[in-house]
Amino acid sequence: MMIKRLVPALALVVLALPALAAAETWKDVPLIDHNCAAKFKGNTDKHTTSCLLRCASSGYGVYTADGTWVKLDKKGNEEALAALKETKKTDAIRVTVTGEKEGDTIKVATLKID
Repeated sequence: MMIKRLVPALALVVLALPALAAAETWKDVPLIDHNCAAKFKGNTDKHTTSCLLRCASSGYGVYTADGTWVKLDKKGNEEALAALKETKKTDAIRVTVTGEKEGDTIKVATLKID
């Protein structure tokens, strides 16, 4: 009798585990390519859209509120590049990113230019 109650409860816990790894959101954070991350740290608004487009192959990342540069995963890089090609902004590119941080990389769910 106890096992009949325990099995559904355990199944519910197992199914709920992915929801516990909830996505984080980074709002209004500077988008920087890997090549220029060190050069523009502390002065990210001077980084131009044209430079971000030229350096796309190096990969993108964001500076978090504590000043840490975190890489974007492949999907994030693709979304960033597509958004950069569409924007009218010429510099000071800031984005809102949702996803899960895994080590020094964000597994991106969504990315949009602010």
